[in-house]
Amino acid sequence: MKLPVGIQSFEKIREDDFCYVDKTKYIYDLAQNNVPYFLSRPRRFGKSLLLSTMKAYFEGKQELFKGLAIEDLETNNKSPWTKYPVIYFDFNGQNYSEKGNLERILKEYCIE
Repeated sequence: MKLPVGIQSFEKIREDDFCYVDKTKYIYDLAQNNVPYFLSRPRRFGKSLLLSTMKAYFEGKQELFKGLAIEDLETNNKSPWTKYPVIYFDFNGQNYSEKGNLERILKEYCIE
């Protein structure tokens, strides 16, 4: 069994058959419970993987969720595997110590 050390992409973990602890039930609950949430987690605690998983879910990539809890939950949904447009900003690996870097990075994302 391969461990996904340093891998933050849900797609890569699932496609390359890495070990994955299924927490998709919670993603389904977040998506279905029309309640705002503030997700705060310590550094290196799975924030990027959570967002990557949510991105794949909202893009309707059903094949990536085969065998996971959310697959069964979606069968009871009125409109299963609905695809939504997703805007995903990845702020990993950037230097924010210099003034103006965040603004520059956001502009680059908006231009792409």
